[in-house]
Amino acid sequence: MFDKFHEECGVVAIYGHPEAANVAYLGLYALQHRGQESAGLAVSDGKTIQCHKDMGHVADIFAPEVLGRLPGHMAIGHTRYSTAGDTVFRNAQPFAVTCNKGPLAVAHNGNLTNAAALRRALEAEGAIFQASSDTEVILHLVAHSRERSLADALREALLEIEGAYSLVFLAGNRMFIARDPHGFRPLAMGQLELSGGKVCYVFASETCAFDLIGAVYMCDVEPGEMVIIGPEGMHREHFAAPRNRAHCVFEHVYFSRPDSLVFGRSVQMSRENMGRLLAKAHPAPSAEFVVPVPDSGVSAAIGFAEEARIPFRQALIRNHYVGRTFIEPSQAIRDFGVKLKLNPVRYLLKGKSVVLVDDSIVRGTTSRKIVRMVRNAGAREVHLRISCPPTLSPCFYGVDTPTKRELIAANQSIEEIRRFVEADSLGYLPLALLRQSVDDDQRFEYCYACYTGDYPTEFVNIEELMGGKRD
Repeated sequence: MFDKFHEECGVVAIYGHPEAANVAYLGLYALQHRGQESAGLAVSDGKTIQCHKDMGHVADIFAPEVLGRLPGHMAIGHTRYSTAGDTVFRNAQPFAVTCNKGPLAVAHNGNLTNAAALRRALEAEGAIFQASSDTEVILHLVAHSRERSLADALREALLEIEGAYSLVFLAGNRMFIARDPHGFRPLAMGQLELSGGKVCYVFASETCAFDLIGAVYMCDVEPGEMVIIGPEGMHREHFAAPRNRAHCVFEHVYFSRPDSLVFGRSVQMSRENMGRLLAKAHPAPSAEFVVPVPDSGVSAAIGFAEEARIPFRQALIRNHYVGRTFIEPSQAIRDFGVKLKLNPVRYLLKGKSVVLVDDSIVRGTTSRKIVRMVRNAGAREVHLRISCPPTLSPCFYGVDTPTKRELIAANQSIEEIRRFVEADSLGYLPLALLRQSVDDDQRFEYCYACYTGDYPTEFVNIEELMGGKRD
């Protein structure tokens, strides 16, 4: 409904809990914002793996009677927004199979940049694929490996794949966790204390999942690291030498919840920094107060208001209970989609000059509708401020983004964008200040490819990766 980059996926893994399915379900519930198309759990008692998944939201898929049919002390979970593969049930994760290495289940957050080439090679050797998701390629690589042990087969497979991946595996009485050598996608590790002095290990895309289940954040799984947990305990190793780090900065700009630690850093702190630096770079002297575009613009708007020393007002109210609608609006209600989700507080806006703070502009269509909404509610002036740089390029590392042709900033100047969205003024956070916001102005640990077009990996076939994303 909104003109935003779509969240990628979220993964969770639980080892050593007698109610692993219930705990993993709660973890997925906390990660629902990372994908709303499908969700699933794979649970093991150390011998067999049972899997349940479906299209829709976590709460709708896992009724209590469903969770009651998933016994075991190990579980992995996944909530999905498609970035590679169709939006259909066969692409819902986790994928669970029985192969020459035994029963195996996997869930994946990210996108493999060489998946198509690997798939063709595997199909030439006789592999039969059931889904169009790139994650299935990993299972085939493991099954085709000549290595006898699953751990060795997995190491071999991880060295063949390229791109972004945070992976959680169930296999027999063990769990395997792996993260790509660049560290594109987040993956945190924590502990949950149980009675009798026992410890449950937990992994999740964001630490907000830990807060819900009462786990304590320990550290991140390191780029290029594999963690193996079994009856003998936990073993950590690097399957590949870490490469230049490329944490997705958009996790801090938009994707992650502000109550999470992502890449070991507070998302709330990063976003407030973005707002403060945005106020310095692009002040709006005539503005009487700051209005966030909820929910993702709230934290940056708080920082902007503090720096500008003008009030913060929630003059746009979001309806959190909007699902899909099948009503076709008439031509007279062109802003129907936005009106379903946002409504202005006319009492606050009438006759005022306001700063409207949002996290990004992608195509520009939604920004224009929101600016119009604020004006129609009586605002005298609307100054639009964006807490990231102009988005110039699509992402190939696990984010569903439009083509370059559809990205307004790749094709129009800032003044042209301002006229298109009908704002009185428009200001983006400069790249140097975004880097400063996440404390990366010296360390060079984040990926900014969507703002620069400078991708941190080599592509085998850029046209193939573009697929529908052709310039």
